[in-house]
Amino acid sequence: MDILLIAVLFVAAYLIGSISTAVWIGKAYYGIDIRKHGSGNSGATNTFRVLGKKPGTVVMLIDIFKGWTATSLAGFLIIFDVVAPENLVIYQLIMGALGVLGHIFPIYERFKGGKGVATLLGMMLAIEPVVALMCIAIFVIVLFTSRYVSLGSIIAALAFPLLLLLPRFHPENPILIIFGFILFAVVALTHRKNINRLIAGEESKANITLGRKR
Repeated sequence: MDILLIAVLFVAAYLIGSISTAVWIGKAYYGIDIRKHGSGNSGATNTFRVLGKKPGTVVMLIDIFKGWTATSLAGFLIIFDVVAPENLVIYQLIMGALGVLGHIFPIYERFKGGKGVATLLGMMLAIEPVVALMCIAIFVIVLFTSRYVSLGSIIAALAFPLLLLLPRFHPENPILIIFGFILFAVVALTHRKNINRLIAGEESKANITLGRKR
């Protein structure tokens, strides 16, 4: 019974992550497939670029909530006394990662999704909210100084495991740090085209005032 519950929660975490917010909002309210416009990505950044500030904000918030919800499903294992509290973080990481995986490879949309940054942020907020908020601050600083959304996302993702190395935030279970570096690698991988454009000086800059990209 315990194994069945864990399996159901794992599947649920992936299915929650697979909710393609940008695609569904684009089709339902604007009559377009967001993946056929802009960068072709079905995430918040491309929604800001193609549809504007308001739908972009909605997509971003829902994608963050997806990550938080998928990760928080692990709490049911404590409620039903399936795992010990000290092992909870392991299942939070797995379910959060499944949520991020669902966002990147959504089953509802032929496995073509976004880059998972907002969903990853929701995952971090569920596990380490203080460190996650610091990563948001780092993202905002990088965005406002460089005007590169992709650069802010990459640096903020790297900041998460690095901050956890500090004595003040060092978690009891070191697997969280290891997982943090793995997730940073995933973010870097999904942003490889952006990295190439940054190196070549061809990456688009965000229009901070209007919330759109040029």
